Amino acid sequence: MRHEHASQIQAGMRRHANACAARGFAFCISLTFACLAGAGQVLAWPAITRQSDLTPLQHEIQVQRARLSSLDVEERRDAVTRLGAMARPESSRAAAAALGDSAAIVRATAARAVLSLGAGEVATFVLPLLSDRDEFVRREAAYALGLTRSSAGVPALVEAVGADKKPSVRGAAAVALGQIGDAQAVPALVAALARRLPATGILNRIRRRKVEEDEFVRRASAISLGQINSREAVPALIETLLNERTPDDVRREAARSLGIIGDPAAIPALRAALMAKDPYLARIAFDSLRRVSPQSADRPG
Repeated sequence: MRHEHASQIQAGMRRHANACAARGFAFCISLTFACLAGAGQVLAWPAITRQSDLTPLQHEIQVQRARLSSLDVEERRDAVTRLGAMARPESSRAAAAALGDSAAIVRATAARAVLSLGAGEVATFVLPLLSDRDEFVRREAAYALGLTRSSAGVPALVEAVGADKKPSVRGAAAVALGQIGDAQAVPALVAALARRLPATGILNRIRRRKVEEDEFVRRASAISLGQINSREAVPALIETLLNERTPDDVRREAARSLGIIGDPAAIPALRAALMAKDPYLARIAFDSLRRVSPQSADRPG
């Protein structure tokens, strides 16, 4: 019976063969489908079925994944950006392929595009980028690790705070450590507050002159110590606050962090800062003093 049915289909297709040849390929295709439908047959077309079975999200991920193979750097970067913006594990997993891209801008973009994965998986993907040859990539990797809030990144970030040659990367690592909030980072951040580095220039190197750590790194370290909220950081924060040679922005954040930590040992330093020439520092010291010891807080003049 099935054989006879197939023969009917073939016969129908032969009857229309001449018409197909005479009226063109498009007509041939439509006529063939009509013949099959008339015979009650439903044929599977694998390529069409696979595409039609995809959800809109899956289709878009497939489109952007294909763009990752483009020879155009900007197109690859845009594809990674779009995958990250979908904020789905499956899109982030597709974006992970770009972490090894030849272009630094694509690798840097991918560091954040994978953040919809689990924190441990993100750390596995992103941690190698902290050793990337490009400063921008290392910086973005540090920021991405901070956003995971995962302690898996702490050892590598501690290393970056102390050893990376670029202040932008050291600062980003300091920011990330504060976001993670792991007390293991306190010694490295304390060291950054007081660090002195070899000065640049031939004469400075000959004279072995040293300069203070970059202001952004020190400011980020002071903020992060408050976020971690460990009393182990209090002596270093007090020293930073009382040192008038320290940039005002750094002293402000030291005062703010002392208020967050709330250790009474900071009261004398905060009271002294009420008389600071910088009115913003005086205001922050007052607010922090009020948090630590309300009875000790005298409004700055």
